[in-house]
Amino acid sequence: MTDREDGGRHGRLTRTPTPGPRNSLWSWPDAKHPLRVAVNYAAVVAARRSPSLRAKNWLLGAIGVSVGEGVSWGLESTPDVFWPELVTVDDDAIIGYDATLLCHEFLQDEYRTGEVRVGERAMVGAGAVVLPGVEIGDGAQVAANSLVTEDVPPGETWAGVPAEPLSAGGDGDGGGEDDGD
Repeated sequence: MTDREDGGRHGRLTRTPTPGPRNSLWSWPDAKHPLRVAVNYAAVVAARRSPSLRAKNWLLGAIGVSVGEGVSWGLESTPDVFWPELVTVDDDAIIGYDATLLCHEFLQDEYRTGEVRVGERAMVGAGAVVLPGVEIGDGAQVAANSLVTEDVPPGETWAGVPAEPLSAGGDGDGGGEDDGD
């Protein structure tokens, strides 16, 4: 069953209306205490720049990210700053350079939050963005610069904007697309 058939990530999101004339981002101090966001931000900035995987895992764990054993965070990778406690990265997963795991979406009349889970030995490529409520299965791979808008099943490789599964019959150079040769 696909995300589209079972509600997927959208079925796992918490929606919070934000009344008033402005978009929901103006309501963020009501959603999360500004001091908490400032502490989270400082820890995330330090983790993004630290070359030490142990230091990254400790800093991110200290603000509520669930970090498994042997997790590797690339430089500049970013878990959600507002709701880091909604991020789970299981054992031996890799979060690539400048990848972003978002647990919130601020929209016009509401904001949404949802857990993000990266499964055991899964990989999120450099520059990829994972949206709230998405689960990346064990051993799954997300290609660099992809936008992950729905769950990635265990063991599959997804790529693109939005990310989609690469064809199983491909030769490994772009999902089996015909290059005209």
